[in-house]
Amino acid sequence: METFRQAMVCGLGASGAAAARLLRAAGVAVTAVDERESPESRARAAALAELGCAVALGVSAPPAGDFDVAVVSPGLPAQGAFLAAVRRRGIPLLSEMELGWSRFRGRTLAVTGSNGKSSVVKALAEALAASGQRAVPCGNYGLPVCQTVLDEPAADWLVIEASSFQLETCADFRPDVAVLLNVLPNHLDRHGTLEAYARLKARTFARQRAGDLALTPPEWRERFQEWSGGQGEWRTFGTDAQCDFRHGPHRLAARDGGAIDVAGSYFDNAVLGPNAAALYGAARAAGVPADTAAAALRAFRPLPHRAEPVGEFAGVRYVDDSKATNLSALIASVRMQDRPVWLIAGGRPKESDFSAAVPVLEERVRGVFLIGEAAPALAAAWRAAVPCEICGTLDRAVAAARRAAAPGETVLLAPACTSYDQFRAYGERGDAFRHFAREKG
Repeated sequence: METFRQAMVCGLGASGAAAARLLRAAGVAVTAVDERESPESRARAAALAELGCAVALGVSAPPAGDFDVAVVSPGLPAQGAFLAAVRRRGIPLLSEMELGWSRFRGRTLAVTGSNGKSSVVKALAEALAASGQRAVPCGNYGLPVCQTVLDEPAADWLVIEASSFQLETCADFRPDVAVLLNVLPNHLDRHGTLEAYARLKARTFARQRAGDLALTPPEWRERFQEWSGGQGEWRTFGTDAQCDFRHGPHRLAARDGGAIDVAGSYFDNAVLGPNAAALYGAARAAGVPADTAAAALRAFRPLPHRAEPVGEFAGVRYVDDSKATNLSALIASVRMQDRPVWLIAGGRPKESDFSAAVPVLEERVRGVFLIGEAAPALAAAWRAAVPCEICGTLDRAVAAARRAAAPGETVLLAPACTSYDQFRAYGERGDAFRHFAREKG
């Protein structure tokens, strides 16, 4: 574990504030900086100043000082101007996630991928807890890793959701069990290309060694093994009989023997089944008995805003999948529905090519109601395949969907875009959808 005398913490969101607290608890001199100045950042700055941190808000360049390290919050792009100036001074960058992990004495299970990470992290933490182990979900889902280490120093496991933003500034992060769920176009506005994005995901495996488990879909195993150079035990999951862990109707099986029944669970479908197979493999590696893993999966309840039914009114089901913020997530969300769909989509786009959704729209969707900045582009891409109506705002879209939907059908919010043009976060958008759905239901 590397020790520091002086550290700069870049960004005063939840992750940066947690990193500053962890460093101060270890006696490190901390200077915390943020390019923004807001009521939230001022409140965090005041709290950190009471701990002895030097704090500067509204800064456009790194402060002077002889810093051993710059701890980076995930919201700051590694190639942005601020961190580029930090690198020019020869100050090493360190992810908040890696800082927290490096101070933890237990074991670590990390889950990365484009879609489905949070649900798998939650389910794994619950399965570990059911087996009698103290496991804390954290990272991109739950508390920042640094805060978790402060709050739960005696935990047996950290179950970390590792995003590409966090992995950008990782160097030595080494989970005992690492899972790649999938690689689909996401955050290309920040990372540029799908390969650059995928190579960041591969960092999850780079420091693994003999005895560690590396789980990937079969189509990514060779590339991730080559890109990362990781020396863990590489295993695959999916639906193919040659996978080490596979999903079939109502069950999960291991190629070396053993199977569990997951009939009726949240994961018992063609879309989420492969994720459940990865979950089964990771849980086995972490010492969870098969019957305990099966029971945990059957008892699992989905997180808010992730294909969450919010009510049925006049025979029409309303489903909130506001977390579906990219095109791949939209496609998966539509495929999960067991009724004809009226889709609400749009917001601030992260992608520019929406054509991949056309086949599932033609097959499963009766009509699309579009909102936000992306509405014209989505209409142009989809209107030849499915009726599209530009509604502008979510309340108008829900009202239009209510008029169109018949009993036995579903109104699905799966935006394929972020919420930031009209809402502060996807959760706020999902809450608004629930309110509008119930308002006249």
